[in-house]
Amino acid sequence: MTYAEVLAPQSKLTARGPEEMKAKKLLSEVIRFRRMAHSEHSCFPADCPVCMGPHLPKVLQAVQKGEKIRFVLPAFPGKSPNKAKVLGVLPDMAEKEALKFLNNLCDRIKAHYSPGAEIIICSDGRVFNDIVGIRDEDLTAYQKEIGQLIQKMGLKNLSTFDLDTIEKAEDYDSLRTDLMEKYGASPEENRAKVKRGAQDDATPEEIETHRHYLGTTRFLVEDSLFPGQTKSKNALQKECRAKAYEVLRRSNAWTSLIAEYFPEAVRLSIHPQACGSQKLGIQLVGASNWLTPWHGVAVDIGSNFVLMKRRRAEKLNAKLILDSRGEPSHFKLEKIEL
Repeated sequence: MTYAEVLAPQSKLTARGPEEMKAKKLLSEVIRFRRMAHSEHSCFPADCPVCMGPHLPKVLQAVQKGEKIRFVLPAFPGKSPNKAKVLGVLPDMAEKEALKFLNNLCDRIKAHYSPGAEIIICSDGRVFNDIVGIRDEDLTAYQKEIGQLIQKMGLKNLSTFDLDTIEKAEDYDSLRTDLMEKYGASPEENRAKVKRGAQDDATPEEIETHRHYLGTTRFLVEDSLFPGQTKSKNALQKECRAKAYEVLRRSNAWTSLIAEYFPEAVRLSIHPQACGSQKLGIQLVGASNWLTPWHGVAVDIGSNFVLMKRRRAEKLNAKLILDSRGEPSHFKLEKIEL
């Protein structure tokens, strides 16, 4: 699909009245912090009509009703089990910085629109933690801490939603089974969609699915390379490719559930998205940083925080900083050599 073909059906969304102009202004506040995937044309303006196309109607509807603009973001799934990448199993400064950014993003909208905005963090950790190697008890502690941080830090624009919210149960396998029975595609359909994303005529959504699969495979391999494991890298890659297909299948099921629960919400994503995608990729900590808080650590470089893997911070001789409870929080880099 060409840029012109994508743009054509969105041309109707050109702002004409004051409400549409307001909606475009508010949406541009989010788009300026997007994570962009490679596309066939350069797309940098925050008011790109193609990028706005799938999302502007929802923002406009909220403006017309004088209601809060609602966003949903599947994120904060739980810390990577690879201790060469993270400090532990609980949220730390990396998550705090990301949460503050998201709350401040809503404040930017409120500065132009009094009803404001809210971001619902739809943690997908429980959806696939059994595949990626995060223990259920560690995930429970992580999710609980995220909720407490939102309260303690006074982040009034944020809230959480997860699989545990829908149904309280100690048998987490049954929760995942129920989700997949209602919303999950077949393994064959899922694999076919991933493979279509590698074709020349793939749609932006199919391309993103394939990119997501490759990224998930890479992270799974990284998280499996812990001290003491005895499998060869080839064996790990084969195993992780199979796991990645299932992670995507469950993620897509979670996406379908979120769409049903929050049909009026604009869909954000931690993954880079192509222009015109049904999701808006959003940065969390740093505009040019592709890591996420749960796959890295926060490093204080003086003017701001950046994310990097724990082993790199230690290699740079960064100083480990503890929080008020004496728990590892982040690193401080005295001599900047990034």
